[in-house]
Amino acid sequence: RESRRKTPVAVSLKENERLFGDGALGMSIRMPKVAFRYFQDLLGKRIDNPHVALYQSRFPEHELVKDETRQTVIFRLSPTIWYSPEEMLGMVLNYSRGLAEEFAEQPIKDAVITVPAYFNQAERRAVLHAARMADLKVLQLINDNTAVALNYGVLYLFVGDDQVFLLHCPNFSFQNVMFYDMGAGSTVCTIVTYQTVKTKDSGTQPQLQIQGIGFDRTLGGLEMELRLRDYLAKLFNEQHPSKDVRKNPRAMAKLLKEANRLKTVLSANADHVAQLLCVILSQAPCFRWLEATVRLSLLHRSDPRCLVVGRADVCLRSVGCWPARGQQGLDGIDQVILVGGATRVPKVQEVLLKAVGKEELGKNINADEAAAMGAVYQAAALSKAFKVKPFIVRDAAVFPIQVEFTREVEEDDKSRSLKYNKRILFQRMAPYPQRKVITFNRYTDDFEFYVNYGDLTFLSQDDLRVFGSLNLTTVRLKGVGDSFKKHSDYESKGIKAHFNMDESGVLSLDRVESVFETLVEDKLEEESTLTKLGNTISSLFGGGGPTPETGENLTDSVQEEEESLAETGKEEQGEKQDQKSHTVDAGEEHGQEKQSSDQAETASPKVESERKEEGEKLEPQGPKENRETAKEEEPSKSSSDTTATKSEEEKIKAPKKQKLVHEITMELDVNDVPDLEEDELKSSMKKLQELTIRDLEKQEREKSANSLESFIFETQDKLYQEEYQFVSTEEQREEISKKLSEASSWMEEEGYAAATKELKDKLSELKKLCRNLFFRVEERRKWPERLAALESLLNHSTIFLRGARMIPESDQIFTEVELSTLEKAINETTIWKNETLAEQNKLTPTEKPVLLSKDIEFKIAALDREVQYLLNKAKFAKPKPKREKNATKTDSGKNTTAAPETENTIPPAEGKQEDKPEDIDPAEEPPTAEKAAIDDKPGSDLGSKKEKAEAGGESRKNDEL
Repeated sequence: RESRRKTPVAVSLKENERLFGDGALGMSIRMPKVAFRYFQDLLGKRIDNPHVALYQSRFPEHELVKDETRQTVIFRLSPTIWYSPEEMLGMVLNYSRGLAEEFAEQPIKDAVITVPAYFNQAERRAVLHAARMADLKVLQLINDNTAVALNYGVLYLFVGDDQVFLLHCPNFSFQNVMFYDMGAGSTVCTIVTYQTVKTKDSGTQPQLQIQGIGFDRTLGGLEMELRLRDYLAKLFNEQHPSKDVRKNPRAMAKLLKEANRLKTVLSANADHVAQLLCVILSQAPCFRWLEATVRLSLLHRSDPRCLVVGRADVCLRSVGCWPARGQQGLDGIDQVILVGGATRVPKVQEVLLKAVGKEELGKNINADEAAAMGAVYQAAALSKAFKVKPFIVRDAAVFPIQVEFTREVEEDDKSRSLKYNKRILFQRMAPYPQRKVITFNRYTDDFEFYVNYGDLTFLSQDDLRVFGSLNLTTVRLKGVGDSFKKHSDYESKGIKAHFNMDESGVLSLDRVESVFETLVEDKLEEESTLTKLGNTISSLFGGGGPTPETGENLTDSVQEEEESLAETGKEEQGEKQDQKSHTVDAGEEHGQEKQSSDQAETASPKVESERKEEGEKLEPQGPKENRETAKEEEPSKSSSDTTATKSEEEKIKAPKKQKLVHEITMELDVNDVPDLEEDELKSSMKKLQELTIRDLEKQEREKSANSLESFIFETQDKLYQEEYQFVSTEEQREEISKKLSEASSWMEEEGYAAATKELKDKLSELKKLCRNLFFRVEERRKWPERLAALESLLNHSTIFLRGARMIPESDQIFTEVELSTLEKAINETTIWKNETLAEQNKLTPTEKPVLLSKDIEFKIAALDREVQYLLNKAKFAKPKPKREKNATKTDSGKNTTAAPETENTIPPAEGKQEDKPEDIDPAEEPPTAEKAAIDDKPGSDLGSKKEKAEAGGESRKNDEL
């Protein structure tokens, strides 16, 4: 909505007024305590997080208190009014949805939301909670850097106007691009590899893979503005020692706004003068206005007083696993693309250009809108309402995740001790979405394990403190011992925990199952006589086909392959290795600590299909036994019929393995930041809905008050205009003026507190009073134009009628009835116009007029309809053909115009007579409605038969030729 094509993420909450975007920023100057910005930094963080203290130091005017239930942060506006960061974000999302609905002109329920790549699990869950508070269905949380990479790939690499042009380039194999994103609050550096891959279903498709990510949570445009603000405050205090500008929140808010303007101007200019008017007010009864003039040096020169770009190359050194791919440093980077508004600062570009060693930096994408446009493309790809060219996106998890558990082991001296084990679940930069399975082989009773973050040594100590808790979830399993007791006759295959990291990068534990296995012998069923006869005939003609058992086995094998692919979830990458679920054996050989029994194997596809009911399910083992059975039965296919039948009857079938899956009850304890309870979520949703309803009611009331006030002022002005005075008496104007004055006085005294209904009733009363006056003025305004149109139509209709009557009888296409109807309409309209004008001239201007514009429009429409009917008939009429001189003569004793029957005789063409000319359709006809209207009129039979006969003659000639 703002002219700059971007809306600041800000919200102000002042009593009964709520503002967003630039309106909230304007409120931050007048009332800094009620304007909130950069609250996204507080999502998913406890009150003791260092980032919370940093936010408090940056914005000391806000009161941050502790949520006793979740140990998180709450903004307290008053003893009874408080909001969480999730609720603040929910307000902004709801406002953004309103802007999108206004543009799209339809309701919006689904969304793709961009988040920073460094958001951990708690922060991502907090964003999902905020979206739920705004009643939005999140299709995906996409990382900012991934959305930017997608937008760049769509616009500049692969997707052209009508075709994918780099897919067919023979020299294109892959391209490595670095995206350096310095926004308002943080900096993220990402290395992306673009390449083409072949998929099974769609052929060759473009793909982007996130290779490495480095970030700084606090380096951005805000940090520059805060440094500039502090620098300006220092200069102001030096010029005015008696006043400390830092103790005045409004003054500091004005300095921050001026710092933002300076940063923008100095990005394109050598220097600039900052003039700070009315920064601080004196405490004296007479306010003194102070002014401070500050001249800043070049922003693209080294000035330690106001710059923070010395940290701009830190992200480049922490890109992550990029060197592990065989590249030496940043030499493998083909291009560096700038993203984010803060990258416009010349010093940032200078430091970055020196660090990457490139000749120039890429500036060919919109630094502000690239992430939003990439999210739009992804939303269109996920939505069923749009069809876009496929683009495979392989995002990567920045932080590794592992499973930790303890187990009793027996030492050499027969004593028992606890063994601490770790198993990597998702490595750093592991692609997602992805499913994993952890198998615990040595547990026969209830136990618990922990899901924690893995090795985070690549983070600095400050980043680790900001990161928060490294422990994600404690999982307690109940019912393990009962499952073993219940299925003591079965062989245990372990306890399997199924994990899923979805498209949003959020980890969840889907289910835990206890898997058992046993051998079951299948009895060979006796074949019927018809079956044996069928097998004999098949072997004679087909050389022996696969037995029904073999066919079933092959079908099972194919089905298992499909389920294995389905188990991987919604991956569209086209590479099976990364898509398939992985199983990690969490057990060890008993008494041996040196050898680890970790196993990385593909998760059984049957596990996904086996979970159907709460209880258990028996299922035959898959393709291995099937293949063995198929191999054993191959010799029997090539043997003779008698031998094959005999061997099948005598052969004992090998036992099959059957799986049994028992669902295990699990209890989850979140250790990082507790999730919102369902009641808390509903309470927050209700709170936001009430705020939205209040805003809508406030907008409706303001609209009603503005309408009433504007009507009063406009009507008071109209009473002195000449055209209104001409159609009204002095008494009428005085009555209206009196009512308007009373309404104006009421607006000034009581209108500011009046309800919406009262304002609307007041406006309706005034409009009813002035209705007759406005009607008379409006009618007189319309008369000249309407009467001129009517007069013009009468003249043209008269000329048309005169010309139609002058057409010779042999060429006449209009009937007498039609011409008479038009003449009658012209005469009636002329008489009505003359009589109504004469009657209107007898009335005074202050009386209700009898000549109404709607009546004139009705007369114009009626007359125009008659004229248009005849014009359309003339347009589609067919000229009558001239008779040939050598045509065969008809009976001389009959008059051709005496009776309609003689018209049925058509002059023969080339010596042949037509038997039934009525059956031959004319080559061209006027519209059906017009033809029906003509035929229904009296006296039109003769003309219609003539036209049919002539058309039939022409058609006959064409057929004979």
